Amino acid sequence: MQYTHLGRTGLLVSKLCLGTMNFGPQTTEADSFAIMDRALELGINFFDTANVYGWKKGEGWTEQILGRWFAQGGGRREKVVLATKVYGGMGDWPNESKLSAYHIRRACEESLRRMQTDHIDLYQMHHVDRETPWEEVWQAMEQLVREGKVLYVGSSNFAGWHIAQAQGEAQKRHFMGLVCEQSLYNLNARMVELEVIPACQGLGLGVIPWSPLAGGLLGGVLQKIEAGRRASERLQRDVEKYRPRIEAYETLCASLGEAPADVALAWLLHNSAVTAPIIGPRTLEQLNGSLRALEIQLDEAALQRLDEIFPGPGGTAPEAYAW
Repeated sequence: MQYTHLGRTGLLVSKLCLGTMNFGPQTTEADSFAIMDRALELGINFFDTANVYGWKKGEGWTEQILGRWFAQGGGRREKVVLATKVYGGMGDWPNESKLSAYHIRRACEESLRRMQTDHIDLYQMHHVDRETPWEEVWQAMEQLVREGKVLYVGSSNFAGWHIAQAQGEAQKRHFMGLVCEQSLYNLNARMVELEVIPACQGLGLGVIPWSPLAGGLLGGVLQKIEAGRRASERLQRDVEKYRPRIEAYETLCASLGEAPADVALAWLLHNSAVTAPIIGPRTLEQLNGSLRALEIQLDEAALQRLDEIFPGPGGTAPEAYAW
């Protein structure tokens, strides 16, 4: 396994992050345990979850699965850089969502209880909250850090100016602020290249791409459909919308002798701004296969061809849209 620093911190994390969103709804608890055990064997030490995962409001189903896995002992908790998130609705009563100090504190306590741990290594804001002032957000996060319940704070789904604004306010308070941003980023979704990634690079934040395979679109979907495997309705719609791109992409991957999913991950890892793409395996087979991406070196010709198939926004702002 390869490791890198999380943003400007001294914390070392694996260059692949284990996403747990499938644990519970799509992957049984026993299989989830096996995947997490195997991840540790492979050297993956960075696990990502969220209090809303499991999609049963207020239950934190996925966090509970992690908690029962940690409770088995064997150094499991000590080996994991544990990341979870706050923002989503955890109930129907007022103040059970978003980023008020009230909800941040309560959500943190509940995540700690579900995951059977005394601290969260990386506490990420799942979305920006335009209705809560940064002085309130940072005061709440600072208190959690002082109490040892949170070590680092990150963001997810922020715009570039949100990141800059958050960091400016944190600096006023002499607080470290954000150390990473988790964004939708893959070959077919490159909008963050305009301003989010430059903001992260300028302010020392690591970039953690979610949905690196575009929900399966970049995972060899045409090959799988031809083999008789049924795609979801959403994925079928995406296939028809982007069929020429996907056909060209899978042809390129075949010429490289690599699996489409591995090429998609390798392309992200080629970007020095990227800390670790989030892989969300439903099975042990998918987890084991992901490691190939760390070995792939894409040459200039391959990178250029990928840019032709999946054109980005034209670079960084403002040059991407101005002179």
